[in-house]
Amino acid sequence: MFRISQYLRQIAEAERTGVYPSRPGRAHGALPPGPVVIWNLIRRCNLTCRHCYALSADHDYAGELSTAEALAVLADLKAMRVPMAILSGGEPLMRPDLWTLVDEARRLRLPVALSTNGTLIDAATADLIAAAGFAYVGISLDGLAATHDRFRRMAGAFDRSLAALRLLHARGVRVGLRYTMTALNAQDLPALLALMRAEGIDKFYFSHLNYAGRGNLHRAADAQFQATRQAMEALFERAWQAAVDGRDEEYVTGNNDADGPFLLQWAAARWPRWQAPLRAALEAWGGNASGVHVANIDNLGNVHPDTMWWHHTLGNVRERPLSAIWPDTSDPLMAGLKQRPRPVGGRCAACAHLAICGGNTRVRAQQITGDPWAEDPGCYLDDDEIGVQGGAERVVVTPFSGRRKVVAVVAD
Repeated sequence: MFRISQYLRQIAEAERTGVYPSRPGRAHGALPPGPVVIWNLIRRCNLTCRHCYALSADHDYAGELSTAEALAVLADLKAMRVPMAILSGGEPLMRPDLWTLVDEARRLRLPVALSTNGTLIDAATADLIAAAGFAYVGISLDGLAATHDRFRRMAGAFDRSLAALRLLHARGVRVGLRYTMTALNAQDLPALLALMRAEGIDKFYFSHLNYAGRGNLHRAADAQFQATRQAMEALFERAWQAAVDGRDEEYVTGNNDADGPFLLQWAAARWPRWQAPLRAALEAWGGNASGVHVANIDNLGNVHPDTMWWHHTLGNVRERPLSAIWPDTSDPLMAGLKQRPRPVGGRCAACAHLAICGGNTRVRAQQITGDPWAEDPGCYLDDDEIGVQGGAERVVVTPFSGRRKVVAVVAD
């Protein structure tokens, strides 16, 4: 996750005081006590969203973790000092023992967040969520009503999700909007940002489309790079004004770590004297965290480097606890993900900002080229912006027969 607001607040403070604030950064050199764990408690969902990475549907899935097994996982997460467990799905509110698990997490003092589509939250459920003490509840909106309902394939889904946001906000729950941009909903971003402010929502999470699940099937509809750049600039402007005005709003992004170098470029053009300390802060962040600071446990107990790697399993918590699976680098993918710098190729290897973005999102490269260490085809920065000049090899991806991709390596 890339925390835009954090960095722009630092610049705003530097502009006020004349001194860039010192902030502890996350260093990739040493592994943290435990990763943030995104846990798909259940695959069943009442929706069949167009970009779902889990390919969920409204029926039960065999082999999911039992209550006892899930409680054992919680104990292990606490033992490995996981900073946050994000309970997701499918739709996590459809898991019958959810509140048993949440109660145990609270007893263990294990911070938990909830990721939900919001359509099942009525006043009574909002009361339960408020009492549970979630650190954060994220609700996905793909646009305003017409766009959202089309993406979610349910008439009235937008109204129900917005009602859930209001119910939770009224109960003092920290809530946020989650938005995945494609070419089919990019036009709704300004309206969603306006909605966030009008409703007093705490956080806006902008997710770049990643190539997994239905998102993989719909990657042809991915937003073009210029639209991505415009969206990021809109988020930067919004976060900057919030920082200057002292608004308690958070703007974050995910699934494209080119956002870090792009923010550096955007900020350096406005406040060149803070470029060096901002770069240092961004390098301390280090970019893509898959396999390092972010882990995923799916509904069957399989462990993955993150939620977009469901096709690559590192182990199963029924056989080995996450605390044993996570530091194990016998898997070549995990060894590469934990390596600094990562063994990336193409433009990524030659990029002047590799220390900031960490090679960006490896699953996009793997999905399109078959090589997880190829350059990320989702990087929206051009060669001049990343310092790549003559002779660097580049991966060129072209459609072929509407089914697969042909990959060619050419010289600039």
